[in-house]
Amino acid sequence: MHVVATAGHVDHGKSTLVRALTGQDPDRLSEEHRRGLSIELGYVWTSLDRVGDVAFVDVPGHERFLATTLAGLGPVPAAMLVVAADDPWMPQAAEHLAALDALGVRHGVLVVTRSDMADAVPAMARARTEVDRTSLAGCPAVAVSARTGEGLDALRSALMSVLASMKADPEADVRLWVDRVFAPVGAGTVVTGTLPAGTVHVGDVLAFGATTVKVRGMEALGRAVARVEGPARVALRLGGHAPDDLGRGSVLVTPQRYADVREVDVRLHGDGLPPEQPLLHVGTARTTTHARPLGDHHARLRLASALPLRHGDRVVLRDPGSRTLWGADVLDAAPPALTRRGSARARTAELEQLDRGVAGELARRGAVRRSLLRRLGVALEPVPDGTVTVGDWLVSADQQQSWCEAVRRAVEEAPDGLSPSEAVRIADIPDHDLLSLVLGPGVTTRGGRLVTESELPSSLRDALDALLADLADQPFGAPDSERMAELGLDRQVVARLVRDGHLLSVGGGVVLQPGTDAAAYDVLGALPQPFTTSQARQALGTSRRVVLPLLAHLDRTGRTVRLPDDTRRVRPGP
Repeated sequence: MHVVATAGHVDHGKSTLVRALTGQDPDRLSEEHRRGLSIELGYVWTSLDRVGDVAFVDVPGHERFLATTLAGLGPVPAAMLVVAADDPWMPQAAEHLAALDALGVRHGVLVVTRSDMADAVPAMARARTEVDRTSLAGCPAVAVSARTGEGLDALRSALMSVLASMKADPEADVRLWVDRVFAPVGAGTVVTGTLPAGTVHVGDVLAFGATTVKVRGMEALGRAVARVEGPARVALRLGGHAPDDLGRGSVLVTPQRYADVREVDVRLHGDGLPPEQPLLHVGTARTTTHARPLGDHHARLRLASALPLRHGDRVVLRDPGSRTLWGADVLDAAPPALTRRGSARARTAELEQLDRGVAGELARRGAVRRSLLRRLGVALEPVPDGTVTVGDWLVSADQQQSWCEAVRRAVEEAPDGLSPSEAVRIADIPDHDLLSLVLGPGVTTRGGRLVTESELPSSLRDALDALLADLADQPFGAPDSERMAELGLDRQVVARLVRDGHLLSVGGGVVLQPGTDAAAYDVLGALPQPFTTSQARQALGTSRRVVLPLLAHLDRTGRTVRLPDDTRRVRPGP
């Protein structure tokens, strides 16, 4: 299927034209027939050779209904711009053409109607001049009379030529902009909309904000179907459990495939800069927004309502006062904060040369979740050489090096090392799971803390080796102060050896080999429970000078429990 929207000044024959093409009346409201103009969006269809089914979205041409017009044009990839041969170039024709240009619509046909009532050549020439200044430049042009049928075959041929060159990805993620919601008797809630790409099946679950809905039935062009590929007009039956706030401007998407975006950086297309608070239109949705200029051609937009936007999307900004329109290409749907002096100026320069591929994303962000890139519409291949993958994270080689340097400096300045949470905070690492990337030469983890991994001077290594030799013979026989002085191990040196994991300090000046507390736990666990301090001392073959701080250490680490009668028992554990 293909979908084509109409555009043009009120009473220039848009509805009459699609009625002649399809045999169906797009004006479904009695008020539209009474007043002779379109007020709401109309939907009709036909079949054309070579391209198959073609649905038309007929939009109102009156200036009062510009928001409705934008909702009809927004999701549609092709358009017919309609002007009348018996009228001059009119304001709404210019406004609708500006809307198509702002939307970046590049596929369409210029149609001059009422060729039976006036010479179509002047109107065609003027319209062609205007069209060729826009994204529709060079599109085919046809003069027709819907009343006599003259030119309709040429129009069908032009449409077929334009539509035959258009392709959509059936594997794309679904993003259906809702333009109508109603509740037929016995069917529950039904929504209609234009599906630009992707495929919807009966039974699919789609996301609407934080909730989900199930497709319980589906129609396209008046027929019940089991699946629909975009582009297509489609009606989805959601049953009786659809959210109450579904309406025009709502959007149904593939779950977990779009981010709820409230801030974007954009490249502007149009004259001058938009006002501080323009309206933003995308698909059938609109929301107020705050625009912060970033130079002459870029801006940061802060949206009042979250929308599922991606890199590369085209949105329209509208000044509700002057009715001026600007096109805006979304360059970054997850932009960095602008908090430092000069950051806006630096961001402007960055946007001039922004690379939206995975390499550019990694260069800008340093570390990014693959799931976020997927939601932003970034292709994940090819990943640059040197990129490190940790779970869902991609980390650039430069970012890993920066984290390593920051953590190494912090650890060297911390006498007792750093806890993992401190290291994450200091280096601004976004996830604890990434802490493993900073371990290696220079930094290691001992006793649950990050410490420096440095070579010991030979004199200190000799002293440590002598001490460890003493403890090898008597693991619970901690050296006394005289032995420590003899080895030249003062308090400061011992603190370093403990910090680096070479020794275990249990308090009270008592140092042992690392792991001795675990060995003591095993020995004490074999005693009848509970046990006294004296029984512990005898079982460990040590003195009260050592056993008292050792038992206190085991209490602190949760391996023993001191009872009211001053006995202890071992806590069961792995």
